[in-house]
Amino acid sequence: MGKPDKYAEAKAEISSIYHENKGRYGYRRITAALHNKEIYLNHKTVQRLMKELGLVCRVRVKKYRSYKGEVGRIAPNLLNRNFHAERPNQKRVTDVTEFSLFGQKLYLSPILDLHNGYWVSYAISERPVLSMVTTMLTKTFSTIPDGTGLILHSDQGWQYQHKQYQRMFNAKGIRQSMSRKGNCLDNAVAENFFGLLKSELLYLQKFHSMQYFKQELIDYLDYYNNRRIKAKLKGLPPAVHRQQALSVA
Repeated sequence: MGKPDKYAEAKAEISSIYHENKGRYGYRRITAALHNKEIYLNHKTVQRLMKELGLVCRVRVKKYRSYKGEVGRIAPNLLNRNFHAERPNQKRVTDVTEFSLFGQKLYLSPILDLHNGYWVSYAISERPVLSMVTTMLTKTFSTIPDGTGLILHSDQGWQYQHKQYQRMFNAKGIRQSMSRKGNCLDNAVAENFFGLLKSELLYLQKFHSMQYFKQELIDYLDYYNNRRIKAKLKGLPPAVHRQQALSVA
């Protein structure tokens, strides 16, 4: 009873990591974060210590559903559910998601690199207009030279079928890829990113205005790229992993 707790410092660090990430980390991600700080605990030990501290990951795990549709006529499905990319700037995906709060709506349109889930560019708009995706496309073009042959995959949304959008692809030398109609499995990485974003932000926090939510959304996107570690990236956030990959390319 009178013995000091040998895990006291580890518990303090676990609690700090948990609260710093607003309850978004479970025991596996906290274990990786501890290893980054050179605190080497087994994941089962971390799980037990979190239970003792009453720390539970607050994120809702959501599944998505899909149905099989027709093959698009605008562009072929070049990606064909092969979401592996050997290097940055080889394959990217995009989509649009809607947030509805306070009787208002906000739309997010990001582009993610499949090499590590890094979002390369994004646009936020109060309406799902064409300029939202063209602005996002212009931003992502600034990150690559012309004629790379990069694949950019989307669903069959009307914005991606627009002639102006397609002309921008042709001018830059990017290959357009599109999902089958109504089949979100064909763009699962973008779907999963939106599910994660809503679980870790929209469903996790309370907001008092749409403007406040928009700022929190911008902050989360920065957090996701630069501070949120991923186990499959060896405990690194996407931005750090991307920089390392580019430096050895």
